[in-house]
Amino acid sequence: MFNDVYDVIVVGAGHAGSEAAASAANMGSKTLLITMNLQNIAQMSCNPAMGGIAKGQIVREIDALGGYSGIVSDTSAIQFKMLNKSKGPAMWSPRVQSDRMRFAEDWRLLLEQTHNLDFYQEMVSGLIVKNHKIVGVKTSLGLEIKAKTVVLTNGTFLNGLIHIGDKNFGGGRAGERAATGITEELIALGFESGRMKTGTPPRVDGRSLDYSKMIEQPGDEQPEKFSYLEHIRPLKEQRSCHMTYTSPEVHDLLREGFERSPMFNGRIKSTGPRYCPSIEDKINRFADKDRHQLFIEPEGWNTVEVYVNGFSTSLPEDVQYKALKSVAGFENVKFFRPGYAIEYDYFPPTQLKHTLETKLVDGLFFAGQINGTTGYEEAASQGLMAGINAALKVQEKEEFILKRNEAYIGVLVDDLITKGTEEPYRMFTSRAEYRTLLRQDNADFRLTPKGYDLGLASELRLRRMEEKQKHSENFVNFFRDTSVKPEDANPVLEAKNSAQVKQSDKMFKLFARPNITIDDMRQFEAVETYIQQHSLDREVIEQTEIQIKYSGYIAKEKNNADKLNRLEDVKIPKNFDYEKLKSMSTEAKQKLSKIQPVTISQASRISGVSPADISVLLVYLGR
Repeated sequence: MFNDVYDVIVVGAGHAGSEAAASAANMGSKTLLITMNLQNIAQMSCNPAMGGIAKGQIVREIDALGGYSGIVSDTSAIQFKMLNKSKGPAMWSPRVQSDRMRFAEDWRLLLEQTHNLDFYQEMVSGLIVKNHKIVGVKTSLGLEIKAKTVVLTNGTFLNGLIHIGDKNFGGGRAGERAATGITEELIALGFESGRMKTGTPPRVDGRSLDYSKMIEQPGDEQPEKFSYLEHIRPLKEQRSCHMTYTSPEVHDLLREGFERSPMFNGRIKSTGPRYCPSIEDKINRFADKDRHQLFIEPEGWNTVEVYVNGFSTSLPEDVQYKALKSVAGFENVKFFRPGYAIEYDYFPPTQLKHTLETKLVDGLFFAGQINGTTGYEEAASQGLMAGINAALKVQEKEEFILKRNEAYIGVLVDDLITKGTEEPYRMFTSRAEYRTLLRQDNADFRLTPKGYDLGLASELRLRRMEEKQKHSENFVNFFRDTSVKPEDANPVLEAKNSAQVKQSDKMFKLFARPNITIDDMRQFEAVETYIQQHSLDREVIEQTEIQIKYSGYIAKEKNNADKLNRLEDVKIPKNFDYEKLKSMSTEAKQKLSKIQPVTISQASRISGVSPADISVLLVYLGR
């Protein structure tokens, strides 16, 4: 049945698996995507949304490289919001509310149109490994399918255990069985594993809610989009979300069920996501707060199903129902299904290389929640990177690694393999030391040339990016070169309570003032004429404004990144024996021996390794 040897087998078709399969196939690798249920490709297991703080930057980076997440997010969106618009552009983060069913359908249709990609519905129960090298997978029906590389993207399915109150049962998510066999085989091969937990809130019938008691949360008046592709259009109409609050009464009702909660009675022993806690965890940890926000999110254009964001819980169903009925607008609520928690196996990511290939088994890659991350976007970006590197390995080409100053994806992967994680890892802007360089608006400048070189981003995409870059640079130069007289400048400055000028000055200098915007500058005839003559679009105009206003910060951060990159060039020999460094601390020797960093820069980021330890290492390598 499977006589051929595949270049890449991807196990699991969630966000990580879908991106891994697409990237490997689009790079010319003969690829097989195996999943337990082909009807659930790219299923949104939790909230029906993509993007958000730092996550939106990741989706734009995936798109800039030639991945599919940005395209699908746009085609299935029901609402668009640019978060943090009141802050600087380094913090701006796009987010869409998605139509859950359309999202999965659009993903499947894109994958079905991808050349070199085959599909098979079965559970992978084991791996075929010979001499520490992957050679294929085994299925629950006893089939052996050969492959040169394998990417595991098992999500929450590895020995998944679902908890609702004092009941628990095996499952990868509601209504689907857990995957068994792989964890045990990996442990036998020498891998270290752990358990993590995540949760999801109840889904309710929107017809039973009273939205008049809630606060409407509409999308942006001028919605943007994730994908840089020209034929993908922004939304013309949108659906609103709504916001309401819990209350002391709701908290008291929830506390009544705490002794039956698996989180408090010891049934759940694994670590949950710190930044997306369950409602019972919030009440317990933040006892001083008498209310918490709940966001009521529609699941699509036409369905009445609603997602209660902020009410993730594993409390008994009757407790969930009773407490939710006491929330304003939920007095007559009807449940579609209760919330639940799920425990699953993961493998500490310090066992991986920067390519996401495992150190123990040649040709075996891990991506997504198997690495201890949480979130669709984090998973998708890892899938993309694992798929790319699996394809490159088969083609015997140089590996593809993104640095911390090149992409949030680079920060994510480096954090995972250098520091590891003991709780579900979530990306934040604060994790990126170069976030002024890694903005959502310039992901195409940073990554599309790389995507084109890999064979993922099309020439059309590259040409469009180059055109945008050229127009932006020319517009910046226009402001540098064009002067404005005091009699023209001062009325505009006076209207914004900005200090007036006494002599002609370059427009760049005026525009760089913090309270002067592009709308103010467009009051000058020369600026408006330039925009009209060159048919500049919103992206170019926004890019120009950012480049002018933040030029000092951008230059400073680039300088810092260049300094750090010099340490990236100092390589550490493979299997270096740290025990011979007598003046290095014992902790540093242990950590460095375990992680086996590739460069001095990576070594410096390992927890427990001090600057003094790095100096010892540099002196030794210098000899």
